[in-house]
Amino acid sequence: MGGQSQDFLEGYLDGRLLIAMPVMEDERFARSVIYICAHSSEGAMGIIVNRPAGSIDFPELLVQLDIVKDAEQIKLPDQAESMKVLRGGPVETGRGFVLHSSDFFIQDATLPIDDGICLTATVDILKAIAGGTGPKHAILALGYAGWAPGQLENEIQDNGWLHCDADADLIFGDDIEDKYTRALGKLGIEPGMLSAEAGHA
Repeated sequence: MGGQSQDFLEGYLDGRLLIAMPVMEDERFARSVIYICAHSSEGAMGIIVNRPAGSIDFPELLVQLDIVKDAEQIKLPDQAESMKVLRGGPVETGRGFVLHSSDFFIQDATLPIDDGICLTATVDILKAIAGGTGPKHAILALGYAGWAPGQLENEIQDNGWLHCDADADLIFGDDIEDKYTRALGKLGIEPGMLSAEAGHA
């Protein structure tokens, strides 16, 4: 891994949270909070952390992926039962990406991002969670958000996004509905203070 961090010049946002401005017209990203997993001159990749995947729950997914048999569902550890499944973004929506605390690591599969947060996209982490040996904190996202080189920078310049320091509470918290307001709060902003919100109170 030596020397890899030099690729990330000052000004890249990996390890930070992106917060959609209320003027964001792209429905896929409206009111979204995105954890940036990678950002370099080659583009950016992140996971939306405040969009539930609807009717899919984690135990069901484990059965679909043949990790557990139906009858075994009752034996799942609490963490697997309550694991959040999110809609991580519009790219590769059939693929699962697990954002998790750094107490779990798979050689050559886990990407350490920042400040105790890692990303693993192999089925092995799902097996570990199902078996009770996974990370302490984790969310599973289906799909991710991706930007071409320079695209994210342009969108930020066009006032599409705000960004702030990430924190584990915001990423892994159960209060999915409140994450947008809480992320803005980290910047000292209330949604009503941003002009496009006027009249939508």
